[in-house]
Amino acid sequence: MISVIIPAYNEEGNVIPLYIRLRAVLDGVGDTWEIVFVDDGSVDKTFLFLRDINIKDQRVKIIRFRKNFGQSSALDAGFKFAKGEIIFAMDGDLQDDPFEIPKLLEELKKGYDFVGAWRFERKDSFFKKLFSKFSGLLRRVITRENVHDSGTTFRAYKRITLTDLNLFGEMHRYIPYLLIWKGFKFKEIKVKHHRRMHGKTKYGYKRLLKGFLDLLVVKFWMQYSTRPVHLFGGVGIIMSLFGFLLGFYLTIEKLFFGQSLANRPLLLLSVLLIILGIQFLIFGILADIQIRNYYKETVPYNIEKILE
Repeated sequence: MISVIIPAYNEEGNVIPLYIRLRAVLDGVGDTWEIVFVDDGSVDKTFLFLRDINIKDQRVKIIRFRKNFGQSSALDAGFKFAKGEIIFAMDGDLQDDPFEIPKLLEELKKGYDFVGAWRFERKDSFFKKLFSKFSGLLRRVITRENVHDSGTTFRAYKRITLTDLNLFGEMHRYIPYLLIWKGFKFKEIKVKHHRRMHGKTKYGYKRLLKGFLDLLVVKFWMQYSTRPVHLFGGVGIIMSLFGFLLGFYLTIEKLFFGQSLANRPLLLLSVLLIILGIQFLIFGILADIQIRNYYKETVPYNIEKILE
């Protein structure tokens, strides 16, 4: 079965045309399929239109949120609800082209675990493309992974890639990095992209700022999720070392040159660095203990196959 997950927030002008195009494509693929619309707390007629579609076609499932929780939550709910072995995700604004689905499916059949759409010629406003390029560059610098279009929702996944994947905040933008970190094979292909004809974009500078904070979480999880003491302990040791060196310097000045230390800011800085360094080290040890408890329920690795 193929499942298509579509988050929709105030997309009353788009959901019916999108369903018609998707149905034509999925019927042509030949497999059984389902479409899962996640109404992310829409305040227009989006849910009413989706309900009408569901009445006419039981292969269309609807998940409705009580309020707007964001795209990451909508995708997470859709992924957990989907029944398919192959899962597609795409936006509900008609900018992603459903007729590109067979191309993504062909790449999956070549052995890739998930395939991403690369909006090579984006049909968005200048400022949206500018923000997107800046955030994309920032992601590549911090994660060191060469993903051309991590901001798109339009991707195809094998079900196994989404096991134990929990999305929150703006984490949907970093799905490729999280799955690559787990060892899954990834491929990007160029696809068509269309201008938005109905509704308004939900992208803005606030999402950029929130996304940056989530990016720091992703970077930490990718590099230090198994041993956080390496990060916090390292910072603590460096701070304490500088504090001890400053203290040693002030001690030499006091013993050999008779300098007064009562009003020296360096003395306060030395003591502060030593205390903060010890606190960082303790924090790292506690974080390491917490990680060990977390990994009692799961494991920090991913097995592709076992031959017996």
